[in-house]
Amino acid sequence: MSQNNPEEAFEQPFISHLIELRNRLLRVVFSVLVVFLALASYANEIYSLLAGPLLKHMPKNSTMIAIDVASPFFTPFKLALVVAVFISIPVILYQFWAFVAPGLYKRERRMILPLLVASTLLFYMGVAFAYFGVFPLVFGFLTAAAPTGVAVMTDITKYLDFVLTMFFAFGVCFEVPIFTIVLVWTGLVTPASLADKRPYVIVAAFIIGMLLTPPDAISQTLLAIPMWMLFEIGLLFSRLFVRKPDADYHYPDDVEIEARQKVIEEQKHK
Repeated sequence: MSQNNPEEAFEQPFISHLIELRNRLLRVVFSVLVVFLALASYANEIYSLLAGPLLKHMPKNSTMIAIDVASPFFTPFKLALVVAVFISIPVILYQFWAFVAPGLYKRERRMILPLLVASTLLFYMGVAFAYFGVFPLVFGFLTAAAPTGVAVMTDITKYLDFVLTMFFAFGVCFEVPIFTIVLVWTGLVTPASLADKRPYVIVAAFIIGMLLTPPDAISQTLLAIPMWMLFEIGLLFSRLFVRKPDADYHYPDDVEIEARQKVIEEQKHK
């Protein structure tokens, strides 16, 4: 009976996919947990390293403060958890790849795996650019702009939220080449049409920089200009991914078409 029941035949592979998805999610959680436990004892040192760009530009005798009672304890552990997720991104992407790869064509598998690796590296590059390039300039400008008589002291939780927002903004914006290549590869746009929209892309980059960064011209420009440059890089490489007719597909010639028509006519007479 079970072999003749289409609903049960459909439920069996569906349930197996759910089980596989659950197992892979558990592996992701386990990997993040292992890294977090390894970093937990160094949570305060990691936070001090993260606060370095701001502490270097704060006035003398000025320190960071903790407004909430429990924030000195929970904030470093929150940062350690986020760092654990960042470090575990290769494992997370591998589990995602292993789950979706069986349902992809061979050509799609050859395409998606390099994109996953490239997107991971670009995200890390965006975070590194924010930490080493943007933060020193932004914090130097913000601390120098404080009015006379105002002591610059930042809450550790608000500083962490600000830094993580900047990391996420720069990490995502550094994915612009991947977005450009995927748009061309899927056939939604062409490199020529994207090149024609370059003025709109530049304006959009500065608007995104205005929305995702603090209200100062330095950080907005430091986000908008790399986005523009990365768009140009993605546009250059996207020409290599323009979809072409499938070379494996055999287009029938006139002889084959006539033979098929004869077979169809014979079948009609029968």
